Amino acid sequence: MSDATATPMPGPVSVVNEPRWMVPLALFALYVIWGSTYLGIRYALVSYPPFLLAAIRFAVAGVLLFAVLRIRGAALPTARQWRNAAFVGTLLLAGGNGLVCFAEQSVSSGIAAVAVASMPLFAAVFGGIYREWPTRGETIGLLLGFAGVIVLNLGAGLSGAPLGAIALIVAAMSWAFGSVWSKRQDMPSGPMNTAAQMLCASVSLAIIALLRGERFPPHPEPSATFALAYLIVFGSIVAFSAYLYVLKTVRPALATSYAYVNPPVAVLFGVLLAGEHVGVYELAGMAIILVGVGIITMMRVRKA
Repeated sequence: MSDATATPMPGPVSVVNEPRWMVPLALFALYVIWGSTYLGIRYALVSYPPFLLAAIRFAVAGVLLFAVLRIRGAALPTARQWRNAAFVGTLLLAGGNGLVCFAEQSVSSGIAAVAVASMPLFAAVFGGIYREWPTRGETIGLLLGFAGVIVLNLGAGLSGAPLGAIALIVAAMSWAFGSVWSKRQDMPSGPMNTAAQMLCASVSLAIIALLRGERFPPHPEPSATFALAYLIVFGSIVAFSAYLYVLKTVRPALATSYAYVNPPVAVLFGVLLAGEHVGVYELAGMAIILVGVGIITMMRVRKA
């Protein structure tokens, strides 16, 4: 699960004197870095238990981001904003990313990324809670996307790991509900929203890890620790900074295009670097899910 929060960001604005190469570089960071985090999680899991791994990742990234923002004069969230950030952060980062880490103990990184791509489908369904019912076109995209989820589950990658498959679906649902709910709440502004969610989610994840009896590894593999550092610095800080940059400089449709690129990138990394196998059902499911999500996105752009 990517680390961008769900609070609506401002639309693209005119940015003067910005180097032209910055946008392609930022998009490259979104496509490649966020796509690679699924494989990074798999490597980190060699030594670190899943929920403790996520807790450490977001605690360190949250503290660093929070400190930088405070040094630059960012305002502290109000008590109400901290409460909302705690709820949303728990849904997105603990329920979403934490369950992805849990699932990747039995499911390949590429398949995990494909399953998480179903998140916009659940978001469209949860929108009905606020009477934002899907249009006819969005309904077609929903049905197509859920058909892709079914096809994906027919493959050996998920059918052989039912607990991991359930965890990924719940992760997508948790992220989707948190996204829909947060849009109507008083959340911290700008990057402080992400810092607050990371800090609050790290507490939730630490509690889950404690209840499951997870412990810090006494002698972690160097590669696992390197993967954790990669997730903290690049997955949670660099890529999110790139996300904020493209949101303010390009059209929203381009800024959120990472949702379509991350799954195939994650699959490619898994196949080339970790020897993961992707079967016909997995490829077909990925294609169907992405087409369904694409239809929903196009319908929403037209409505906007």
